[in-house]
Amino acid sequence: MRVLVTGGAGFIGSHLCETLLLDGHEVICADNLFTSTKENIYSFLAHPRFEFLRHDIIHPLFVEVDQIYNMACPASPIHYQYNPVKTVKTNVIGTLYMLGLAKLVTARILQASTSEVYGDPQVHPQKEDYWGFVNPIGPRSCYDEGKRVAETLMMDYHRQNGVEVRIARIFNTYGPRMSVDDGRVVSNLIVQALKGEPLTLYGDGEQTRSFCFVSDLVLGLKALMDQDSTIGPVNLGNPHEITIRELAETILELTESSSGIEYRPLPVDDPVRRRPDISRARDILGWEPRVGLREGLAATVDYFRSHLES
Repeated sequence: MRVLVTGGAGFIGSHLCETLLLDGHEVICADNLFTSTKENIYSFLAHPRFEFLRHDIIHPLFVEVDQIYNMACPASPIHYQYNPVKTVKTNVIGTLYMLGLAKLVTARILQASTSEVYGDPQVHPQKEDYWGFVNPIGPRSCYDEGKRVAETLMMDYHRQNGVEVRIARIFNTYGPRMSVDDGRVVSNLIVQALKGEPLTLYGDGEQTRSFCFVSDLVLGLKALMDQDSTIGPVNLGNPHEITIRELAETILELTESSSGIEYRPLPVDDPVRRRPDISRARDILGWEPRVGLREGLAATVDYFRSHLES
């Protein structure tokens, strides 16, 4: 098939593009390089079935494709809060244009939504039928509410225009090709440990997250796109819950770093607990994560060590 991946030069998008190429598809990668880099796609930039378009999806794009993975959007707080209006436009106007394209060329479209639609959840673990607890006017709302509106648009285009849609709610994902300065907890802690700097923890470090290795996530996205049983939303993440302090201690061990730990105030609206219920993904997609946290972190540490040395 011919597949469009918006945000395809980003962390997750580049791994998705690479996997789709290995599966024999033609891949069009559209990315404005706002938070991503061509370095992520260098290894297959010259591939005969790969095409890169420097394009911002808040402007129309017309290409003939069979599938669209709408991955485009800054995903870390530092990046999406840098230009919150731009973040909202990407989520709303960009999604509108991609849905219009899907309708025009009769393509199936998958929306990369997020666990942030659950906000600071009052239900634990989070299931897809939970509507969330989100601050609509906070500093994170450009991303949280933007993604919620994107889900609304997906469902309205499906109901009103018959567009084939899929909605994936992605939980914390990590792995090679993360940006050194993206502000996410895994990359932050690994880089600080490798540089011998104090590891920054917010609050008391007892808040929890569940971390999914990027290769597992990509397989989940493909499984959701290619099945005909459900529109979604479907949670994609690792149900293994860990405190941020435990994560920091594991990273210190893997990097053999002598760095200490430094505590800072918890950011506004930062969720205290986050863990997916992946029953729907298991039952419908036959999917669950396979890569353990230590194995995934070791590969990520190797990537950052090599990246920093070069």
